[in-house]
Amino acid sequence: MLEQSFKEITNSIKDMVSKTQLDIMLDANSKLINLYYNIGKTISDNYKWGNKFIDNLALELKLAFPNLKGFSVRNLKYMKNFYNEYKDESEIVQLVAQLPWTHNITLIEKVKDKKIRKWYMEQCVIEGWSKSILIYQIDTNLYARQVKNVKHNNFELTLKKHSDLANNMMKEPYVFDLMELTNDYKERELEDKMIERLKNVLLELGNGFSFVGNQYKITVDNQDFYIDLLFYHIKLKCYVAVELKVDEFKPEYVSKIGFYLTALDEDIKDESDNPSIGIILCQNKSNKIVDYTLKYINKPVGVSEYKIFDKISNELPTEEDIKLHIDDI
Repeated sequence: MLEQSFKEITNSIKDMVSKTQLDIMLDANSKLINLYYNIGKTISDNYKWGNKFIDNLALELKLAFPNLKGFSVRNLKYMKNFYNEYKDESEIVQLVAQLPWTHNITLIEKVKDKKIRKWYMEQCVIEGWSKSILIYQIDTNLYARQVKNVKHNNFELTLKKHSDLANNMMKEPYVFDLMELTNDYKERELEDKMIERLKNVLLELGNGFSFVGNQYKITVDNQDFYIDLLFYHIKLKCYVAVELKVDEFKPEYVSKIGFYLTALDEDIKDESDNPSIGIILCQNKSNKIVDYTLKYINKPVGVSEYKIFDKISNELPTEEDIKLHIDDI
């Protein structure tokens, strides 16, 4: 009893320490961003003196603070640009204070549309993306794939609740960073590579997905069937069955995954779980055929294309201004 109480006390203290560490880091980051913003304002207000002003300022700061990094000529120019980008954007200023400096510079360099940039900022805060993940998401045009492009599913018709959340989790297309796939790969090879790089797959699927298993066996009337990939979505509180197809979408694929969803709902899910959802990933599809197929299916199913990042990175629908990779500052 004493040992249990001691564990509870120590765990409580550990939680307090961890939370305080995070609060200190967030507060320190916010103060640093505010400092850079104000330095940028001062530089912008005095830029009439030209580039020599920044050169001399960088030298003076280096002499005054020899142990501090971040006051290079290049970074001072970033501060000036940073201030000019957001001096009339009070709402965004509050958001940028939650992001590391390198994230902010990456977003300014790579995403020129401020509405789209703000969406990436919000996702960074929600998902906790590192800089490398942020660059990957921009390079694969996540905004268009998750927000702008039309999704093809029947969630609004088949889900009593969470249909918007289910629709928002879908992407069109999905882009998987899978290396060393042969040009004529088979479905099992694709599945194996996805399992091998499961962390990347979970990143692409999005926040809330938890991996359950591949070739997940369900038994119905003494016959075994196997789901390619099975996940549980924590926010939707439901199982998500994913079927992989290396060819074009066919209507019969929906019948197969509909059977899997029925089996999951009848035999696997708990009473507190929501209805299971199916996702069919194909190399290509006719949107009209997909929509006709899904229109009268009573199970929630979404169909998307998928692309392999290392094979199609040069073909992604990106803007010219998001091609530049910047170095760490």
